[in-house]
Amino acid sequence: MPELIEGMEAVTVHIRDVAKARRFYGEVLGLKELQFDEKANRAVFAIPGTTVALRMHVATPDEGGRDPGTVSGVVFSHRDPVSACAEIRRRGGTIVDEPHEIHPPGFTTTLAVIADPDGNEFVLRSPPVRTG
Repeated sequence: MPELIEGMEAVTVHIRDVAKARRFYGEVLGLKELQFDEKANRAVFAIPGTTVALRMHVATPDEGGRDPGTVSGVVFSHRDPVSACAEIRRRGGTIVDEPHEIHPPGFTTTLAVIADPDGNEFVLRSPPVRTG
């Protein structure tokens, strides 16, 4: 059977305020802004270590998709989520769930949940370490 999904181009997040979002993704998370369209209220950021773009924009009424503040399940990685969360907090970001270690069958990892100004949530997880 042929593959229907051949890769990932981007993750799109609907936002309410492009200026607040640009500050959060650029200054708080330190992502590199690739593009900004003031007229369209759109910005695009690079996700380090990937070719995937993080796109954000104020949705038009007829666009559909998720409302601002409802994105979850996107996972970012960092070797030390504890120190990353401390820096995110220092820069004015929101930590929804403090870093904590979890032990699913076969591995251990540390994860936390962060949120952008609209409440869109992202998991921040350390690389899994195999156990047993």
